[in-house]
Amino acid sequence: MIVFVWAAAVTLLGLALGVMLPRAQDYKALARYPVTVEVLAAARVQVQRLGSTRPTRVPAYERAEFGQAWADIDSNGCDTRNDILRRDLEAVTLAPGAGACVVQAGVLHDPYTGSDIQFARGSTSARVQIDHVVALADAWNSGAWAWDRTVRIAFANDPDNLLAVAGTANQDKGAATADQWTPPNAGFRCVYAIKQVQVKTQYALGVSDAERRALSRAIGSCRTAKPP
Repeated sequence: MIVFVWAAAVTLLGLALGVMLPRAQDYKALARYPVTVEVLAAARVQVQRLGSTRPTRVPAYERAEFGQAWADIDSNGCDTRNDILRRDLEAVTLAPGAGACVVQAGVLHDPYTGSDIQFARGSTSARVQIDHVVALADAWNSGAWAWDRTVRIAFANDPDNLLAVAGTANQDKGAATADQWTPPNAGFRCVYAIKQVQVKTQYALGVSDAERRALSRAIGSCRTAKPP
Protein backbone atom coordinates (compact mmCIF):
# COMPACT_ATOMS: atom_id res chain seq x y z
CA MET A 1 0.00 0.00 0.00
CA ILE A 2 2.84 2.37 0.93
CA VAL A 3 4.60 1.57 -2.33
CA PHE A 4 1.41 2.30 -4.28
CA VAL A 5 0.91 5.66 -2.56
CA TRP A 6 4.55 6.60 -3.12
CA ALA A 7 4.33 5.69 -6.82
CA ALA A 8 1.15 7.70 -7.19
CA ALA A 9 2.77 10.71 -5.51
CA VAL A 10 5.78 10.50 -7.80
CA THR A 11 3.49 10.28 -10.83
CA LEU A 12 1.51 13.34 -9.73
CA LEU A 13 4.70 15.28 -9.07
CA GLY A 14 5.97 14.38 -12.52
CA LEU A 15 2.75 15.55 -14.11
CA ALA A 16 2.87 18.81 -12.17
CA LEU A 17 6.45 19.47 -13.21
CA GLY A 18 5.55 18.58 -16.78
CA VAL A 19 2.94 21.33 -16.73
CA MET A 20 4.99 23.90 -14.81
CA LEU A 21 8.26 23.64 -16.75
CA PRO A 22 6.80 24.42 -20.19
CA ARG A 23 4.91 27.35 -18.65
CA ALA A 24 8.15 28.67 -17.13
CA GLN A 25 9.87 28.32 -20.50
CA ASP A 26 6.97 30.08 -22.20
CA TYR A 27 7.18 33.01 -19.79
CA LYS A 28 10.91 33.29 -20.38
CA ALA A 29 10.30 33.44 -24.13
CA LEU A 30 7.46 35.92 -23.65
CA ALA A 31 9.81 38.16 -21.69
CA ARG A 32 12.16 38.16 -24.68
CA TYR A 33 9.35 38.84 -27.17
CA PRO A 34 6.92 41.14 -25.32
CA VAL A 35 3.58 42.16 -26.77
CA THR A 36 1.90 45.38 -25.67
CA VAL A 37 -1.79 45.59 -24.88
CA GLU A 38 -2.26 48.08 -27.71
CA VAL A 39 -0.57 45.91 -30.34
CA LEU A 40 -2.53 42.86 -29.25
CA ALA A 41 -5.84 44.72 -29.31
CA ALA A 42 -5.10 46.05 -32.80
CA ALA A 43 -4.18 42.58 -34.09
CA ARG A 44 -7.42 41.09 -32.78
CA VAL A 45 -9.36 43.64 -34.79
CA GLN A 46 -7.15 43.43 -37.88
CA VAL A 47 -7.36 39.65 -38.21
CA GLN A 48 -11.12 39.87 -38.56
CA ARG A 49 -10.86 42.65 -41.14
CA LEU A 50 -8.44 40.86 -43.46
CA GLY A 51 -9.95 40.10 -46.83
CA SER A 52 -10.83 36.54 -47.73
CA THR A 53 -9.01 34.80 -50.55
CA ARG A 54 -11.41 33.59 -53.20
CA PRO A 55 -10.84 30.78 -55.70
CA THR A 56 -9.49 32.41 -58.83
CA ARG A 57 -7.03 31.70 -61.59
CA VAL A 58 -3.68 33.00 -60.38
CA PRO A 59 -0.54 32.92 -62.56
CA ALA A 60 2.09 30.46 -61.40
CA TYR A 61 4.41 31.84 -58.71
CA GLU A 62 7.95 32.70 -59.77
CA ARG A 63 10.56 34.05 -57.31
CA ALA A 64 11.89 36.34 -60.04
CA GLU A 65 8.63 38.32 -59.92
CA PHE A 66 9.86 39.76 -56.61
CA GLY A 67 13.20 40.90 -58.02
CA GLN A 68 16.68 39.69 -57.20
CA ALA A 69 17.28 38.25 -53.78
CA TRP A 70 18.32 40.97 -51.35
CA ALA A 71 18.44 44.31 -53.08
CA ASP A 72 19.62 47.57 -51.52
CA ILE A 73 16.14 49.04 -51.60
CA ASP A 74 16.78 51.70 -48.95
CA SER A 75 19.96 52.87 -50.73
CA ASN A 76 22.12 52.62 -47.61
CA GLY A 77 24.85 50.80 -49.51
CA CYS A 78 24.07 47.42 -47.91
CA ASP A 79 21.89 44.61 -49.22
CA THR A 80 18.80 43.61 -47.28
CA ARG A 81 20.24 40.32 -46.00
CA ASN A 82 23.11 42.08 -44.25
CA ASP A 83 20.77 44.78 -42.96
CA ILE A 84 18.66 42.10 -41.24
CA LEU A 85 21.69 40.20 -39.93
CA ARG A 86 23.02 43.40 -38.35
CA ARG A 87 19.60 44.09 -36.82
CA ASP A 88 18.85 40.60 -35.47
CA LEU A 89 22.25 39.24 -34.45
CA GLU A 90 24.21 40.16 -31.34
CA ALA A 91 27.98 40.49 -30.93
CA VAL A 92 28.19 41.34 -34.63
CA THR A 93 31.54 41.47 -36.38
CA LEU A 94 31.70 43.20 -39.78
CA ALA A 95 34.02 42.17 -42.58
CA PRO A 96 36.83 44.70 -43.10
CA GLY A 97 36.77 46.79 -46.25
CA ALA A 98 33.12 46.05 -47.02
CA GLY A 99 31.66 49.46 -46.31
CA ALA A 100 30.56 48.38 -42.82
CA CYS A 101 27.95 46.17 -44.47
CA VAL A 102 28.92 42.53 -44.61
CA VAL A 103 28.29 40.63 -41.38
CA GLN A 104 31.20 38.30 -40.74
CA ALA A 105 30.05 36.75 -37.47
CA GLY A 106 27.52 37.08 -34.67
CA VAL A 107 25.10 35.26 -32.41
CA LEU A 108 21.43 34.69 -33.23
CA HIS A 109 18.87 34.10 -30.52
CA ASP A 110 16.59 32.27 -32.93
CA PRO A 111 12.95 33.24 -32.40
CA TYR A 112 11.62 30.18 -34.25
CA THR A 113 13.40 27.48 -32.23
CA GLY A 114 14.53 29.34 -29.12
CA SER A 115 18.11 28.18 -29.62
CA ASP A 116 21.29 30.25 -29.84
CA ILE A 117 23.19 29.92 -33.11
CA GLN A 118 26.74 31.02 -33.81
CA PHE A 119 26.85 32.65 -37.24
CA ALA A 120 30.08 32.73 -39.23
CA ARG A 121 30.21 33.72 -42.86
CA GLY A 122 31.50 30.88 -45.02
CA SER A 123 30.63 27.23 -45.38
CA THR A 124 28.20 27.34 -42.43
CA SER A 125 26.41 30.59 -43.38
CA ALA A 126 23.21 28.70 -44.14
CA ARG A 127 22.78 27.93 -40.44
CA VAL A 128 21.21 31.40 -40.27
CA GLN A 129 18.76 32.38 -43.00
CA ILE A 130 16.41 35.30 -43.61
CA ASP A 131 12.75 34.31 -43.55
CA HIS A 132 9.83 36.16 -45.08
CA VAL A 133 7.25 35.94 -42.28
CA VAL A 134 4.54 36.07 -44.93
CA ALA A 135 6.18 33.88 -47.54
CA LEU A 136 6.55 35.28 -51.04
CA ALA A 137 4.51 32.45 -52.54
CA ASP A 138 1.79 33.03 -49.94
CA ALA A 139 1.78 36.74 -50.76
CA TRP A 140 1.62 35.96 -54.47
CA ASN A 141 -1.39 33.68 -54.08
CA SER A 142 -3.20 36.07 -51.73
CA GLY A 143 -2.94 39.17 -53.90
CA ALA A 144 0.63 40.06 -54.85
CA TRP A 145 0.21 38.49 -58.29
CA ALA A 146 -1.76 41.62 -59.24
CA TRP A 147 0.78 44.13 -57.89
CA ASP A 148 3.15 46.28 -59.86
CA ARG A 149 6.61 44.70 -59.86
CA THR A 150 8.08 47.62 -57.89
CA VAL A 151 5.65 46.90 -55.06
CA ARG A 152 6.62 43.23 -55.08
CA ILE A 153 10.31 44.14 -54.84
CA ALA A 154 9.56 46.47 -51.93
CA PHE A 155 7.60 43.70 -50.21
CA ALA A 156 10.39 41.16 -50.67
CA ASN A 157 12.83 43.52 -48.95
CA ASP A 158 10.54 44.99 -46.28
CA PRO A 159 12.29 44.64 -42.87
CA ASP A 160 8.89 44.37 -41.17
CA ASN A 161 8.37 41.04 -42.95
CA LEU A 162 11.89 39.68 -42.46
CA LEU A 163 13.55 37.78 -39.62
CA ALA A 164 16.93 36.13 -39.21
CA VAL A 165 16.14 32.56 -38.14
CA ALA A 166 17.60 29.08 -37.96
CA GLY A 167 18.12 27.70 -41.43
CA THR A 168 16.51 24.41 -40.45
CA ALA A 169 13.33 26.16 -39.29
CA ASN A 170 13.22 28.30 -42.42
CA GLN A 171 13.50 25.22 -44.62
CA ASP A 172 10.89 23.40 -42.57
CA LYS A 173 8.46 26.30 -42.98
CA GLY A 174 9.05 26.79 -46.70
CA ALA A 175 6.10 28.70 -48.18
CA ALA A 176 3.63 27.50 -45.55
CA THR A 177 0.77 29.74 -44.49
CA ALA A 178 -0.14 30.50 -40.88
CA ASP A 179 -2.51 27.53 -40.65
CA GLN A 180 0.11 25.14 -42.03
CA TRP A 181 3.13 26.04 -39.88
CA THR A 182 3.88 27.72 -36.58
CA PRO A 183 7.24 28.23 -34.82
CA PRO A 184 8.36 25.35 -32.57
CA ASN A 185 9.21 27.99 -29.95
CA ALA A 186 5.85 28.40 -28.20
CA GLY A 187 6.91 31.72 -26.70
CA PHE A 188 7.21 33.31 -30.14
CA ARG A 189 3.95 32.06 -31.63
CA CYS A 190 1.99 35.09 -30.49
CA VAL A 191 4.47 37.54 -32.07
CA TYR A 192 4.60 35.42 -35.22
CA ALA A 193 0.81 35.51 -35.61
CA ILE A 194 0.72 39.25 -34.97
CA LYS A 195 3.44 39.83 -37.57
CA GLN A 196 1.46 37.80 -40.10
CA VAL A 197 -1.61 39.95 -39.45
CA GLN A 198 0.31 43.23 -39.52
CA VAL A 199 2.02 42.45 -42.83
CA LYS A 200 -1.14 41.19 -44.50
CA THR A 201 -2.99 44.26 -43.27
CA GLN A 202 -0.29 46.63 -44.49
CA TYR A 203 -0.27 45.08 -47.97
CA ALA A 204 -4.00 44.30 -48.18
CA LEU A 205 -3.34 40.58 -48.62
CA GLY A 206 -6.09 38.06 -48.07
CA VAL A 207 -6.33 34.97 -45.90
CA SER A 208 -8.16 31.68 -46.22
CA ASP A 209 -10.77 30.69 -43.66
CA ALA A 210 -8.27 28.22 -42.17
CA GLU A 211 -5.64 30.97 -41.85
CA ARG A 212 -8.04 33.33 -40.14
CA ARG A 213 -9.04 30.63 -37.64
CA ALA A 214 -5.40 29.73 -36.92
CA LEU A 215 -4.35 33.36 -36.52
CA SER A 216 -7.35 34.12 -34.31
CA ARG A 217 -6.53 31.15 -32.05
CA ALA A 218 -2.88 32.17 -31.77
CA ILE A 219 -3.69 35.80 -31.02
CA GLY A 220 -6.44 34.74 -28.63
CA SER A 221 -3.88 32.83 -26.55
CA CYS A 222 -1.44 35.77 -26.31
CA ARG A 223 -0.42 37.02 -22.89
CA THR A 224 0.84 40.52 -22.17
CA ALA A 225 1.33 40.37 -18.40
CA LYS A 226 4.20 38.75 -16.53
CA PRO A 227 3.42 35.84 -14.21
CA PRO A 228 2.98 36.68 -10.50
